[in-house]
Amino acid sequence: MRIARVLTRMNLGGPARQVLASDPLLMRRGYEIRVFAGSPEAGEGDLFDEAQRRGLDIVRVPGLARGWSLAGDLRARAFLKQQFRAFAPQLVHSHASKAGALARSAARGLDAARVHTFHGHVLEGYFPAPLSRGLIAIERKLARETDRIVAVSHATADDLVRLGIAPEERIVVVPPGVDLSRLLDLERGSGDLQRRLGAPREALLVGVVGRLAPVKAPERALEVLELLGERYPLLQLVFIGDGELRGALERRIRALPAALRERAHMLGAVEDITPLYADLFAVLLTSLSEGLPVALIEAAAAALPVVTTRVGGCEEIVAEERTGYLGNTVDELGYGLSRLLDDPAAASAMGQRARLRVVARHSAESLATRLDQLYQAVAQERACAS
Repeated sequence: MRIARVLTRMNLGGPARQVLASDPLLMRRGYEIRVFAGSPEAGEGDLFDEAQRRGLDIVRVPGLARGWSLAGDLRARAFLKQQFRAFAPQLVHSHASKAGALARSAARGLDAARVHTFHGHVLEGYFPAPLSRGLIAIERKLARETDRIVAVSHATADDLVRLGIAPEERIVVVPPGVDLSRLLDLERGSGDLQRRLGAPREALLVGVVGRLAPVKAPERALEVLELLGERYPLLQLVFIGDGELRGALERRIRALPAALRERAHMLGAVEDITPLYADLFAVLLTSLSEGLPVALIEAAAAALPVVTTRVGGCEEIVAEERTGYLGNTVDELGYGLSRLLDDPAAASAMGQRARLRVVARHSAESLATRLDQLYQAVAQERACAS
């Protein structure tokens, strides 16, 4: 089967990492896949060249980017339409809202199935109400011409049903999968990251992994540091990622008391994050909205406990008090992290349990198998309908 996969950009986030994990395996199963991707924003990193190194057939889409631009969007849609005619895909699989709208529009008139993945959503509680209603109306219309809607978590699927995006029978949950092999082989405690940051060898580094964007609310991690810093002198934060809030976050760090200021570090975007997990004590996620974060999967594979907000599919990967802690407020996140800091041995045991939970469910092979089954089911349905 020929698959056209369309992403807004190949940044360091979950969708691109999943493509790198699953598509080489699908190609070995006989699929012909061409990936179409736009350009990332400054500081987001770009896995386009890495995709080429892994043997993927990948094409840069001019005009396709995260922000809304009428000229850019029209240019990207025209390019995709032209490319689809030449490639003649039997199935178009789009990811996230921008790529989903342009790819499904460009695929009209093709004899091709359409699949779209929601890696979370911002359909409510993120934009002003009128804009949210408009986005919901657009997604409902697009869903009517889509063979299958994919959600990365059951929580996201429930939201899509509740918001009337698509009926339950046309929504399928396909949890994320990434290449876990290097994470499973990590030797913990090298101290390289502490040396890189100029932190003491015994520092307990808590990683805040992800884009520095409003939906990720990274400033809440600093509030947790302020809450716990005096009680836990070995606690330090390291932000691994970049984005539009970097400047604001740096100003927040400079405004901290001197003793805390030296315990908050910013690494920026890191293409190969795997070695960094070896020196982390835990991972802290403070997002306002999520699908099912790849950072939590990677942390678990690296045998790290996590503290996360209770959003999206986070509860589907974190077992409360067994592999980590969940909360909604800074106080609740601080409480969870304090429990880990009070008993490092118990925190380590939580990490080991987390590793067992993700190995079978979130590997690259598991993702490839689920996508294979999905594509075959959609193709069979269309064959029967014709």
